[in-house]
Order: sequence, then C-alpha cells, then structure tokens
Amino acid sequence: MYQTFELENGLKVVVAPMEGISSATVLVLVGAGSRYEEKEKAGLSHFLEHMIFKGTKKRPSAFEISSLVDSVGAENNAFTGKDHTGFYIKVNSEHLPLAFDILSDTLSDSLFLEEEIERERGTIIEEINLYEDTPIYKIDDVFYELLYDGNPLGYPTAGEKQTVKKIARQDFVDYAKRFYQASDMVLVAAGKVEEEEIRRLAEKFFLVFPKGEREKFVEFDNGQTKPRVKIYFKRTDQAHLYFGYPTFSFFDPDKEALEVLSAILGGGMSSRLFVQVRERRGLAYYVRTNVDLYHETGFLAASAGLNLEKIKEAIGVIKEEFEKIRQGEVEEKELQKAKEFIKGRTVLRLEDSRLVANWYGERLLLEGKIEPPEEFLAKIEKVSLEDVLRVAQRVFVPNKANLAVIGPFEDAEEFYKIISG
Repeated sequence: MYQTFELENGLKVVVAPMEGISSATVLVLVGAGSRYEEKEKAGLSHFLEHMIFKGTKKRPSAFEISSLVDSVGAENNAFTGKDHTGFYIKVNSEHLPLAFDILSDTLSDSLFLEEEIERERGTIIEEINLYEDTPIYKIDDVFYELLYDGNPLGYPTAGEKQTVKKIARQDFVDYAKRFYQASDMVLVAAGKVEEEEIRRLAEKFFLVFPKGEREKFVEFDNGQTKPRVKIYFKRTDQAHLYFGYPTFSFFDPDKEALEVLSAILGGGMSSRLFVQVRERRGLAYYVRTNVDLYHETGFLAASAGLNLEKIKEAIGVIKEEFEKIRQGEVEEKELQKAKEFIKGRTVLRLEDSRLVANWYGERLLLEGKIEPPEEFLAKIEKVSLEDVLRVAQRVFVPNKANLAVIGPFEDAEEFYKIISG
C-alpha cells in the first residue's frame, strides 16, 4: 500500500513499496512541459531536461555525475511531455541516498555551462533531424499540429531547429527558477522502500527547493466545426497516418470507457483494426489506437504505416470501424476481451518500479489525487456495452474528424472527401 506526505516547502512525496524486488526507482516529476512554452522558445523544456545531468556546483561535469551513477550500476534518464517533465534514477535499494542526492543536486543547482549548452544544442538538432527523417515518429507532431493548431499543445516537444538555435543560457536559468518549484513537483520512491527512510531522505535533500506557485497554461478551446486534413509531403515508400477525434480530459468519468473503446479498436493483434486493416487486407505493417488525455482535452486516434497505393482504402476501413462502434456493433465477448487486455497490460507494466513510480507520480501531479491500480482496474471491469456506445457517440462526431498523413501526396481534398463522406 502506498503512503503520501508533504514536505514543509509543499513538495509532495509518494512511497510505493513493492514486494519481491531489490531495486528502487526515485522519480521527480515537474509540472512543466512544452505546453507552457512561448512559440519562439519552443523546445526549451526538452532542452533543459537534456541539460540537467550536465554538471552542478558540487559535481561540475557530466562525466562526474555519470561515473557516480555507473559506480553503483544504476540507471538514470529523463523525459519531457506536453504537461510535465520527469527525472529518475533506478538503483539497488541500498544506494537510495545517492539517488536522492544526485536528483536533488542536479535539479536545484545545475550550472548550465555555455560549452555544454552548445554541445547539447547540436545533439538536439540531430534528434530533430531523426524525427524529420523518420515518419513513424514525425506523424505524431503532424497530428498534434493539426488537432491543436494555434495552442502550445500543438508545438513539437523537441521544438523546431530554428527555435532551439535561439535558446540561450539565461533562458534555462529563468525557466528553472520559474518552474522547478516545490509546489509543482512530486517525488516518488517505488520498489524496495520504506516510508521512514524515504521521509528522512526527502527532508535531507529536497527542502532546498522554494515553494513557489503552480504555473498556468493556455487552455485549448476546441471550436472545430468540420473535418480537417493535414498533409506532410515526403517522398516515402510507406504512408503514415493518424486518423482521430478530440475527446475529453483525464478528469472525465468516461475515461475508462474510452480506454476500453480504444482497446476494442486497436489494442493488440486481435483488435478490430489490426484484423481488418492488416490481417484481412494486408494494407499496413502496423496499425493501433492511441489515447492521450490532458487537463481540458484529449484525443483518440488510429495510427498506421500503410501501403502507398492503398492508403485511401485503409482510411475507409478505419472510418468504417469507427462508425460500426458508434452504431453499437460491439458484442459482450469483445468487450470482455478488451477489458482483460487492459488489465493484463496494466499488471505487466506494474512489475517495473519505474513504471510504478510513473503511475503514482503522474496522477498526483496532474490530477491532484492518486488512483491506485486496483481502483483503476475495478473501474475498467465495470465498463458496460452501454458505456462504450455512449462514449463512441460522444467522440466519433463526423464533423470533428482529423486526418494527418505523411507521404508523397499533395492533394488534401481527396482525403477530405473520404473522412467527411
């Protein structure tokens, strides 16, 4: 059973013990991501994430930090999302003090040395080049730009090359001072951990952060009134697409039914889209569904890598499957299979202390409360056919369809006719 407490500076701490393992993950989540950025500084959150392990006053070089981590066989990494950033170290539990020390030191006292910034700038530009050259990655950005046009949610998390080139040292200093505040951070320790030790370590290392205030973001107001298509022209041997609809936020009581709906459509190799698009027609190498939810909005979309000559057929098949569910064509056995799929995948993920830490930390940071896995699974089990139908009718609204495509195409109108017909 997990425990929570709050430090004097307002930083929230979660302790999630796990039986039968010797390792532990210490994770710090910060309520800052690309949706908090100004357009001319797009990519700053991600760039700063790259800079955190590059040197502090106490440990002036990236080599010194990485050597410490390697000396105990630990694993450290970081990630940047639209609405939060995470930093973690996974260690043998006897080295928990070192993990706390390094995370606190790097997050509160990074040097942001000019020479390191310039080196990492080149690395990030090459990362962006990788995304640009890899359609299976790039299609995510194209769809976000289409769905959230004009809102920071639509900015690429890594930024654009021209914005990354303009980011200066003072931008990092100002950003860290503005966002890396205790009131907008969550610290999680999961694995072989005990509350008493975690409380002691948290108080020793994490009271250095000022309380501060939680930042606000520009809310997205979806005024879509007709289907939309966005083509990213690229000479490829395979077309990549996202075809989906805006949904609701992670506060909505229908979010579990949405997960079940997504699993029915594209959750695994026996899902509707996999069978209809790949197995029966051979139109795609991969096809799946994605659900992404935020504070005030979200989406459900199918993504696929398709035969160039048969992309129109594939879009029609995907659209047909959306419509079938909207019309209530779901059987009880299909519902039960989708629920078991979600439950099984959830249980498998929660055997890893890093993913357990993510589970508790993200919910507390973003939603303001923790939903234990067993409560989530109980809600999944309660989803009925009526719930799936209701959510399908809420989401699959014809005039809110969105299609993003990467490939050697120029005429958006031909695609528009398919999704709006």
